[in-house]
Amino acid sequence: MSTLAIAGFIMVIVFMYLLMTKRITAMNALIVIPILFGIGLGFGPKVGAMALDGIKKVAPTAVMIAFAMMYFSVMIDTGLFDPLINRILKASKGDPMRVVVGTALLAGIVSLDGDGATTYIITTSAMLAVHKKLGINPIILPTMAIMQNGVMNIIPWGGPTGRVMSALGLEASQVFVPLIPAMVAGTMWVLFWAYRLGLQERTRLGTLQIGAAEHAAAEFSTCNIEGSDPDCAALKRPNLFWTNLLMTVVLMAALVTEFLPLNVLFMIGTALALMINYPSLKLQQARVAEYGTNVIPNISMVLGAGIFTGIMAGTKMIDAMANVLTTSIPPEMGSHMALITALSSLPFDYFLTNDAFYFGIVPILAKSAATYGISAAEIARASLIAQGCHLLSPLVASTYLLVGMNNVTFEELTKSALLPSIITSLIMLGTAIAMGVVPL
Repeated sequence: MSTLAIAGFIMVIVFMYLLMTKRITAMNALIVIPILFGIGLGFGPKVGAMALDGIKKVAPTAVMIAFAMMYFSVMIDTGLFDPLINRILKASKGDPMRVVVGTALLAGIVSLDGDGATTYIITTSAMLAVHKKLGINPIILPTMAIMQNGVMNIIPWGGPTGRVMSALGLEASQVFVPLIPAMVAGTMWVLFWAYRLGLQERTRLGTLQIGAAEHAAAEFSTCNIEGSDPDCAALKRPNLFWTNLLMTVVLMAALVTEFLPLNVLFMIGTALALMINYPSLKLQQARVAEYGTNVIPNISMVLGAGIFTGIMAGTKMIDAMANVLTTSIPPEMGSHMALITALSSLPFDYFLTNDAFYFGIVPILAKSAATYGISAAEIARASLIAQGCHLLSPLVASTYLLVGMNNVTFEELTKSALLPSIITSLIMLGTAIAMGVVPL
């Protein structure tokens, strides 16, 4: 095993250990650990350039996250989502279980657009205030959103499937369509988990009486939520409700149709939202300063992730790790290459980026599998199984948007969602094997 590979594995282990034991923050770990390892490997003079290359790649995402959070913060402040939340409160009849299951269903529907950031933005914007109003554990909403989005991330217009089809020269009919039953099974598991968590919250919190729930809906305002801005009522803009709704619908349509890059769309949307709702320059500055308390920590972690991936790629640690893992498979296990690919994709696609995994490792696995009569399509399907928990990787930028909007930590989300997400992948794998689309 090469020195680079050993260093790469040690770095990942150190990173995860320090993160999970809360000895260091995610941002500091993403920045400091790869720099120290890069210097230790003798790349000192080049570490800066490697880090900058990584930062450049994630900078557009960091910009998108910053302005998306500000845009929807403006919309929440103006009261745009209050009527929707009122309806959800009435439909839930004060039952936390219904709210949690409804959150999972909403995340699944919104995930059809293939973009994780959009899913988190819409799901959180629609459901966060309801969860807070009922007193539901704040980690549950992001847990349901990321679990359901992990299943739906396999759709062809999402990133992973597009990457593996491109890398192996396959069509959606060969890769995606056979996996639909597995996705259905994964979704059923997520809904069951939502039901289970919802029952726990119902036991802990109880259920509002129907009349009380309807009264709560009638009286609902984000200003009533504990921890809201003390001047919340003054920020409401009921007279601009239809203007804000139209602006948001147009923005969402532009996101789905990719009219402009996401970061540009949210920059334009934020500027217009601030100018239309708060014409006073002083008030605009005050709102941006207020939103910055949530924005800065999250974009800092995204940029830190850029340093992490930039140094891993620049030092060739990723390449060395991939080579070791793919060449360590014994020849006698070759006939089980599809199963090995599926199981190994869990750690592979957690510790590596989608690009590194699908463009760097999967083609090597497919080439090896071909000598045992296993098709590239079967390897492609197996490699996508990891999407059930891939989004919890510290290298996925949109996850920082999710934790930021829900005011939870990355560590809390990992503790809550990692195990059930791994089970999601295993259930999808079992279904795929049972259907014969991933051979044993």
